[in-house]
Amino acid sequence: MAITAADIERMIREAFPDARVEVQGDDGAHFAAMVEDPSFKDMNRVQQQRAVYGALKGKMDGPAGELHALALTTRAPE
Repeated sequence: MAITAADIERMIREAFPDARVEVQGDDGAHFAAMVEDPSFKDMNRVQQQRAVYGALKGKMDGPAGELHALALTTRAPE
């Protein structure tokens, strides 16, 4: 079953309930997401993105992953 933007948003919101999350894409494999969360304040960009990828619970793992590509933008609120 193909993954949806709503699925991705749900997984991110479970891990980051205070985040502002926007997910775009509708082809079942390629998506873009913006995640803004206060917990990112003391993290560098790589740490922020790793945290979000961790929230995806292995959906991007290897060639058999449900999620083929995710263009990810992360930031802490200003």
